[in-house]
Amino acid sequence: MENSISKRIFYFDGIRAVAILCVVLLHVTGHLGEIMNYDLSTIYSLSGLYTMFANNFFRIGIALFLMLSGALLLGRDWDIKGFFSKRIPRLLKPFLFWALIFSIILILSSYFVSSINFVTKFGALDMINVFVDTLLCRGPGSEVYWFVWMMLGMYLLMPIFNKWINNTDFSKIEYFLIIWAIYIVAVHSLMIPVPEILSFFISPIGFVVLGYYLRYTERKIFNSSIIALIFIAVPSVLMFIYSYCIADTTILFVFHRYSILIMIVAIGVFCIFKSSPILNDPRDDVRKIVSSIAVCSYGMYLIHSPMIMVVRRIVHINFAFDYIIFFIVGFILSWIIIYVLAKMPIIDDYIGVK
Repeated sequence: MENSISKRIFYFDGIRAVAILCVVLLHVTGHLGEIMNYDLSTIYSLSGLYTMFANNFFRIGIALFLMLSGALLLGRDWDIKGFFSKRIPRLLKPFLFWALIFSIILILSSYFVSSINFVTKFGALDMINVFVDTLLCRGPGSEVYWFVWMMLGMYLLMPIFNKWINNTDFSKIEYFLIIWAIYIVAVHSLMIPVPEILSFFISPIGFVVLGYYLRYTERKIFNSSIIALIFIAVPSVLMFIYSYCIADTTILFVFHRYSILIMIVAIGVFCIFKSSPILNDPRDDVRKIVSSIAVCSYGMYLIHSPMIMVVRRIVHINFAFDYIIFFIVGFILSWIIIYVLAKMPIIDDYIGVK
């Protein structure tokens, strides 16, 4: 893993590390929100206000992962067969491996610890159903696996967009992104209904193209650390204020992961890593930690939520204590697990290291 780290573009690793951190923090907050069951008597508490912020800001994680895919994979000379033979197994083998592992954990923990009771029947068919439900995002903690199916759809579309990008100019890419941004506003902000399958492909593929564009564009607005900070700060404040103002009618309002304000914050994070000399040239020890997290990020994504789900059945004291425990389990422990397993040459293809 050390050799692969040394060849990486560091600002991409920084973005990837931030992305997985945001995903874990979002899901930690979500798990605690379910436990706390916020109502009007608690929503304006410190934990409630933090939840308003976290449930929106940390949604940039998925957008950042999509943008990184575009920045790394689009605009390159590769054939469809070679692309699929490399990318699809790297996506699906860890998914199937960890889905099987956590299905076994759900079954065993439910069998031996009656208070956990994720599974109530233990016949052969019931156990197969647990695995299938996990794959289809219906099992406990497996809701986050929708990301794998979405990325599979993106990989199927990428050869088309890669061919287009390799034979077009930046003005046409900008035109596409403007039309896509209008679509994002219409569907995910104004809530104009469209068929769900359409949104499943159009919304994320725009972030993929956006990542390619942001990597190579020379426009000053996307190469300034100050503007990037504005892109991060202003939408974040607006989302918090809006959530706070309508909390009495919707309890906890959550912006869609593909909404325009989330998109702007994600652009800001991408651009600040791209343009900031400080973030591009950290100390060697910081660089190694960040790159290690980036290498392990896909495996961390696959294992963090099921691990938190098991722990939350056992531990519940208060918001602050639970948050720390869930974060340690979801981020630090999942990182350590993937990092250690990556040292094993046979299993490293199945755990989700990139």
